[in-house]
Amino acid sequence: MRFWWLWLLCAAAFGALFGPALVGNPGDSAASPFCTPLWTDRKAPMAREHRFSLAKGTFPLRWTGPPPENMALEGRLTFPGKPDGKLLWELPSGETLLLQRITDTPERIDMDARDLMFRKSLGVGLLGDAMPVLFPTAGTYRIRYEGEPAPLSAQMRLSLAGSRYGLLGTDQQGRDVFRLFVAGLRVSLMVGIAATLLATTLGLAAGLLSGYLGGVVDSAVMRLVDLLLSIPVLPIMMVLTGFWGKGLWQLVLILGGFAWMGTARVVRSMALTLREAPFVEELNALGAPTHYILRRHLVPEAMPLLLAQIALGVPGAILAETGLSFLGLTDPRVISWGRMLHEAHAFGAFSAGAWWLILPPGVGITLLCLAFMHMGRFLEERTDPRLRRGGMS
Repeated sequence: MRFWWLWLLCAAAFGALFGPALVGNPGDSAASPFCTPLWTDRKAPMAREHRFSLAKGTFPLRWTGPPPENMALEGRLTFPGKPDGKLLWELPSGETLLLQRITDTPERIDMDARDLMFRKSLGVGLLGDAMPVLFPTAGTYRIRYEGEPAPLSAQMRLSLAGSRYGLLGTDQQGRDVFRLFVAGLRVSLMVGIAATLLATTLGLAAGLLSGYLGGVVDSAVMRLVDLLLSIPVLPIMMVLTGFWGKGLWQLVLILGGFAWMGTARVVRSMALTLREAPFVEELNALGAPTHYILRRHLVPEAMPLLLAQIALGVPGAILAETGLSFLGLTDPRVISWGRMLHEAHAFGAFSAGAWWLILPPGVGITLLCLAFMHMGRFLEERTDPRLRRGGMS
């Protein structure tokens, strides 16, 4: 498909705009650390997390497959008066097991199947496993409150530990990798586009002034461009991020401030050609001010060229942000694809073989950069007839 890059960019834009709201908070713990994706090993137990309310009395849980590795239940129950009830675990066969007696308000629920007293209440020995007792077979299990009065509020959280979870598994903190991937898409795309727009604006202004005015202005701007191009950019950006701060917009300003030189050279070449054009000479003869000529004539002439420069500049900004994030030079609270790779490396995902922490951000960066490069190539072909297929060589 020739325009695959267009569909990919549309999907990326949709994911960046609406993805975080659809998939939930990426910072929340979803399951056990280092869970593999669900589709890797169908025989391994799944990890789940359920948030529910017992205000209506019962929460049903459909379970298939082997028992989970552990079960933890926590929450808070509030009653209008002094309660006298029980929190029960109902098996598919109809048998009920006592989880906790409720005799106070508010009642704090903090239960773990590995707890010695809880296992003793189930009749499991000191070295026994409570999970086969709680999950003896596949079917529908129920958590329910039995007693009086009915709870006013009963917000609960049920965590079932396992080795498989979600579309892309979990990271070292038990966070959903798919949620992190979607959140990282927004940050990487926003930083790449914002830094490229800033660099394009600076390059457009510098190139137009240098090419149109010429003389001392042209010499000063071009010497500055040569100086910045001769400086190794990565060490300078590392120093600036450490000195200025690791915020998101500081990063955009740093990346944009070191990426405008190529655009300035291209726009300068165009301005040098256009300033000798007959329509520009006629405008000068009529007394048109310089800002009018630049704003009404030279900027529109440069726009098709700038669109291609923007599309080709976004991959460089994304890769630069990824490099700085991988080195740990960005805000650790901001989730990006580079930050995901940094944390995967810091917690030994590369040596442990946790490929589901490495491949999603790596493949995402590669595909996004390729899509923008194909877009830039497409725009170049439309703005330069010599690059079109079938055109003159």
